Amino acid sequence: MTADTVSTPAAASGTFALGGDLPVHRLGYGAMQITGPGVWGDPADPDEAVRVLRRAVELGITFFDTADSYGPFVSETLIRKALHPYTDDVVIATKGGLTRPGPDAWLTVGRPEYLRQQVELSLRHLGLERIDLYQLHRIDPKVPLADQLGELVKLQQEGKIRHIGLSEVSVAGIKQASKIAKIVSVQNQYNLANRGAEDVLDYCAANDIAFIPWFPMATGELARPGGRLDALTRDGASPSQLALAWLLRRSPVLLPIPGTSKVAHLEENTAAATIELTDEEFAALSALSAPGAAPRGGLLSRLGLGRNG
Repeated sequence: MTADTVSTPAAASGTFALGGDLPVHRLGYGAMQITGPGVWGDPADPDEAVRVLRRAVELGITFFDTADSYGPFVSETLIRKALHPYTDDVVIATKGGLTRPGPDAWLTVGRPEYLRQQVELSLRHLGLERIDLYQLHRIDPKVPLADQLGELVKLQQEGKIRHIGLSEVSVAGIKQASKIAKIVSVQNQYNLANRGAEDVLDYCAANDIAFIPWFPMATGELARPGGRLDALTRDGASPSQLALAWLLRRSPVLLPIPGTSKVAHLEENTAAATIELTDEEFAALSALSAPGAAPRGGLLSRLGLGRNG
């Protein structure tokens, strides 16, 4: 372990270049949890949220993932408060396409005029002139895909978006979208306990598309005391750290974005980047769940959302 990875452990996760020209450390930070209950309103401790974001930069995290719907806009405005003016290596990715009628409620809206409005609002709330990565939070089945992505391409041509990504899509969906826009990232649920998007990950790896797994540490029953993951835990590595280390080794295009509202938990998560799994440990962890496992847990998961979704 080098001196750099001791002080900035996220650097140990390696680097991925979004779109081929935008390098980030692979272990990032997902900013859903710095909001209130139900991903609605302000957090209980806004000052701690600011400390978390600033500490993330100190730990070497350069990739921050948020969305206009987190709060709404609470996450984006806290990021601006904590990190603006941004250092040259910090990349802020945000998303649009879900509107919020209330706590734990999410509605897909992909009308071009709505997406344009949300891009403009995100630029304002984040204090940016251009969003480095703008992701369509969900494809709206009521609106032609060409209209949804076409508007993002127009905004890209206007210099307001650098790169375009998707969230919760199939391989077929990526191929269809790629006929309209260059897709540089995909954000689907994927973790050690839920590998249902294995085919999407493999497609992304083959095409140099970043795969940003949301809910990356969902270990659930695997990590219960005496459970299969608990049995693999070794000194200096918690079950959640092993789950993150497994993701980082699983594919070089994986960019895990564990989220938290506490500095201590952030530091624990980021330390996972320094864990080097042996071949035997990686194989044992991989054997804990089979590709194609059904999604698990909770209201947000049933809605197609989850921690940092």
